[in-house]
Amino acid sequence: MKVVRITKPGGPEVLAFDERPEPVPGPHDVQVRVRASALNRADLLQVRGAYPPPPDAPQDVPGLEYAGEVVAVGPRARKFQPGDRVMGLVGGGAWSEVLTTHEREVLRMPQGLDFADAAALPEAYLTAYDALVLQADLRPGETVLVHAVASGVGSAAALLCRAMGVRVVGTGRSAQKLARASEWGVGHTVLCESNPPVFADAVLAATGGRGADVCLDLVGGAYLPESVKAMAPRGRLMQVGSVAGARAELDLGLVMRKRLTLTGTVLRSRPAEEKMLLTQVAERQLLPLFDSGALKAVVDAVLPMTELRSGLERMAGNGTVGKIVVRWD
Repeated sequence: MKVVRITKPGGPEVLAFDERPEPVPGPHDVQVRVRASALNRADLLQVRGAYPPPPDAPQDVPGLEYAGEVVAVGPRARKFQPGDRVMGLVGGGAWSEVLTTHEREVLRMPQGLDFADAAALPEAYLTAYDALVLQADLRPGETVLVHAVASGVGSAAALLCRAMGVRVVGTGRSAQKLARASEWGVGHTVLCESNPPVFADAVLAATGGRGADVCLDLVGGAYLPESVKAMAPRGRLMQVGSVAGARAELDLGLVMRKRLTLTGTVLRSRPAEEKMLLTQVAERQLLPLFDSGALKAVVDAVLPMTELRSGLERMAGNGTVGKIVVRWD
């Protein structure tokens, strides 16, 4: 099988195509012929040598999500059969023509979707659903502040909130990208052009002075102190990303007076049992919304795998709206 591997730490130019034996499924695994994968910032960081994969994942083949067809199953696997169209998250290795993964970490593909759209779903929606619903206990009628609302996870979070009857205030650094946010049900957007960003007053004004009940922060850095100012009493801040930096000043007095909760979260490094549980919950709660069309993929571009390097460069330049998908032709 073909794989795209990291030859040494660096930029997209260090990636190369290689031939490797196909992995053999274990007792509870499925073997999947990968048709498409979506790019994530974690992939870019791994290529640079700044984000090592979990020990049980391929160390030099990135790729966190996939869509494809089951070609074989392990002797104790019962959930899927050869020919089933599936999608899911893995700790790495999705930039290969074939992968194996435990059957309980695999989702069936939604009805009516092609492989490119399906490949753009797992990371964005599982991240958003886990952070907003399972951890922040988001309720209908609340207001969510979503940073980088035009990103893959940001757009998925907005669509999820719309399906739940939750109001969204979204931030971004591009007016052109924010103009798309109304397509996902975002009622109010805030352009953050300054450094450090300033948005708290705009969020308070958009919520009648109350503030946001939940904040989904995909950016980090200097966004955190402004987010604290923008929160409603007993608000819940979910720290999911740190592309703007992993350090920030925090007004503990304001955190205490507002009785805020700050939670950090990641998916990739979690134990397999937690990933399986999240997949099972998503199977019950999200797949019906994909099937009905209430939730959809937001895809910026679909490229052949031979153009993966240019896709990474585009993502690094922050010019994307939604996900970039690469497919094996």
